[in-house]
Amino acid sequence: MANIKSSKKDSIKSKKRKKKNISQKSLVKNSIKKVDKEINMGNLKKAELAFLKMQSILDKHVNKGLIHKNKAARHKSNLFFKIKKKQ
Repeated sequence: MANIKSSKKDSIKSKKRKKKNISQKSLVKNSIKKVDKEINMGNLKKAELAFLKMQSILDKHVNKGLIHKNKAARHKSNLFFKIKKKQ
């Protein structure tokens, strides 16, 4: 445990940031899963709408630095080609 006041404060802030980051990463994963689920079920219209929402979420998180830009690009590309393949 930290003894210095600033170290204690840093520890508390770090825990808060970690909690927020985990929830944000969960949002990203769930949006990707939602698109994949709609593709597998064959609902292409819903899949395209979910893809647009997911794309927006990924771009926002890339700008915040939560995920790497190449990871976001990989997910967008893979899901886009899955949708096009089903059509």
